[in-house]
Amino acid sequence: MNSATTPTAAEAELAIQARQAVAKGQGYWGGVWKRLRRDPLTIACAVVLLVMLLAIVFAGVIAPHDPYQGSMIRRLRPIGTPNYPLGTDELGRDMLTRLLHGGRLSWFMGITPVALAFVIGTALGVLAGFAGGKVNMAIMRTTDVFYAFPSVLLAVAISGALGAGIFNAILALTLVFVPPIIRVAESVTTGVRNLDFVDAARASGASAFTIVRVHVLGNVLGPIFVYATSLISVCLILASGLSFLGLGTKPPEPEWGLMLNTLRTAIYVQPWVAVLPGVCIFVTSICFNLLSDGLRQAMDVKG
Repeated sequence: MNSATTPTAAEAELAIQARQAVAKGQGYWGGVWKRLRRDPLTIACAVVLLVMLLAIVFAGVIAPHDPYQGSMIRRLRPIGTPNYPLGTDELGRDMLTRLLHGGRLSWFMGITPVALAFVIGTALGVLAGFAGGKVNMAIMRTTDVFYAFPSVLLAVAISGALGAGIFNAILALTLVFVPPIIRVAESVTTGVRNLDFVDAARASGASAFTIVRVHVLGNVLGPIFVYATSLISVCLILASGLSFLGLGTKPPEPEWGLMLNTLRTAIYVQPWVAVLPGVCIFVTSICFNLLSDGLRQAMDVKG
């Protein structure tokens, strides 16, 4: 046998390790999971969010009371009251039940706009980054118009113009988060479109749609997704702020921002009960923020 084609011991060992890695599924995503497991803070945040998600999904089963029925006789009971472990609100409704059911609307209003903005912003950003020229100019200059206004004021203005309501608030928040996702998508796509494998696909005669679908999206969706997850915490706070101002959820629906509004007059009577919705908003937003940071570091191949 020709010695030039005979594998050395080191090459044979590397081949064995490669086959073992493939057998164990240790590709890119295997490496991401391995790095995630080494980050206890990210895992802890993921566990907290998972527990909260299960609690709000099964709120109808585990909630001890009806979220809409109360009694003025037992209004503003303190934390630790028998049968009312987290006390009662200004209308005598169980706070634990209201918080569990309120998490459904809060999470829905915090995640849905980001998910919609992710789809719309990725499509427009990839189009702008891959096409370039006048298409890029038209999309990005239109995006810059939205940056002329602070996100909070823009959300309030759009929601106020559309009128109070959950779906109007979701539409307003979606419009707020589409521009930043477009900018990120355009940036990463511009960095990918001139790489060698994209040029090779062009030379092979592949259509632009095929190149974007097969070669570009797989390399840009990761960074865009990680950035989008970091927006969930911001969106949750903005959605709660709209409900607090009366531009989102309407009474008597349980929602954390709206509950903060209705309980603000009780801050001097039962402060620990009054701040519970704010604690839920803070814990959820900080967990999503830390989880996003952990995902970003885990998906960084250089990390």
